[in-house]
Amino acid sequence: MLTVRREGEIQPGIKWGPFVLRIPFIHARFALPEFLQGICVAGATGLALVPVMTASFGLTFEEAVTMAMFHTLLISSAWFFFGDPVAPGWLTPALPFIFAFVLGGGNTPEEQFQLMTALSLNFAALLLILGTTGLGAKLIAWVPNVLKGGIILGAAVAAFIRIFDPNDAAAALNLTPIAAIASLALCMFLTFSKPFQRQAAQMPILAKIAGLGLLPAFLVAGFVGFFTGEMQFNIQSGLLDVPAHAATLWQKASPLVIGWPDTAMFLSALPLAFITYILFFGDVVTAEEMIKNSQPMRKDEKLDVNSNRLHMSTGIRNAAMAVVAPFFGTQGVLWTGIQVIVLKRWATGRDKVDSIFDGISAYYVYGFPVLFIVLPIVTLLQPLLPIALAVTLLLTGFACATLALTTVTDTTERGAMVLTAMAFALFDPWTGLLAGLATILVVVGPQVFLQKKSNVGVPLDEEVNEA
Repeated sequence: MLTVRREGEIQPGIKWGPFVLRIPFIHARFALPEFLQGICVAGATGLALVPVMTASFGLTFEEAVTMAMFHTLLISSAWFFFGDPVAPGWLTPALPFIFAFVLGGGNTPEEQFQLMTALSLNFAALLLILGTTGLGAKLIAWVPNVLKGGIILGAAVAAFIRIFDPNDAAAALNLTPIAAIASLALCMFLTFSKPFQRQAAQMPILAKIAGLGLLPAFLVAGFVGFFTGEMQFNIQSGLLDVPAHAATLWQKASPLVIGWPDTAMFLSALPLAFITYILFFGDVVTAEEMIKNSQPMRKDEKLDVNSNRLHMSTGIRNAAMAVVAPFFGTQGVLWTGIQVIVLKRWATGRDKVDSIFDGISAYYVYGFPVLFIVLPIVTLLQPLLPIALAVTLLLTGFACATLALTTVTDTTERGAMVLTAMAFALFDPWTGLLAGLATILVVVGPQVFLQKKSNVGVPLDEEVNEA
């Protein structure tokens, strides 16, 4: 039975501590447009990391899909179990740093998963401490914009290095060069081309095509890959045997089986956890501002967004992931592009969308990743997944680069920012952080840490349309 919200109140749910449980079809109604988009876009992009899991972490394709399903279940708990009126997503800008750190620091898949566990637990502890004490905003205010810009630009450099690495046998440009170039070019055109954006403002059909996110790129990649012979599609029937593959995944990845990270791993992962927190905080600021700007359009529903709760819920999700399916970077706070889509339709009125949770829950297919267990769909997408990852990294890198260059205006600080970015992209986290701090102190001066700074709201995943 659907619950009815009183005018001007928060959408009903079951309170537990600082959180609110909202049950699909009881506290959230069915929303067909978001549901259809969720099956296509959220499902397909949720599988983008599968090629990395199979090529570098020793998982079979089925085990990697099962891990992706666990990540989707956890990320859906943000609105379902914790009650945040925010569409959650990956910590996408951190992924290039994570790949470099984990793949460079672990000699075996077991060590790599242990490093993922260490990263996740470090990040979870940081979120819970800073969230419950309220020190997060103070910490971010202390970080100068030149260092923030260096981290963001470093993510861009690291992303580009991974995309165009000629030695990476699993990279899309090496596996399917023609299809990958066509797909990457189309995504850049639809997302960043100013001439196209001007035309889309006058032609609704072009705006709708751009709003499909990665789907046009997938279609073009599949078409080009098939006709050039770069891709072979082996479509299988039936359903994924989740229990069997979850059991073998548990044996390969869970710290309860392969062992917990040692102290050295936790210490080596600390700088990257701090770097990721800066990116996370930018998403929190962005989410709060987006909801604040949309709230006046709907007086009938109060959107209860709380940064401390976002800290705690994301921390809990990362801690759970560290034990069940350790792959750091998949449990963030905001998928900006989807939050924009949901808020825009929510703002059209209660007759269109009763509650924001109707749109969010439908987009995440009510927390049930049905696409992942339907083998005909999953195996159809399998050849496209390396391209999905390349597109995600390219769009994130481009967005990071454009944003980073706006964080500082002083030319000396920009030079220091570039050097800091290169240190983060090329060295391990501790060396990169120390080199960046030393560069800023020597070139810019220690006073930069004492000046009042503005928070950088970082909508870095808007163009990515990821999970």
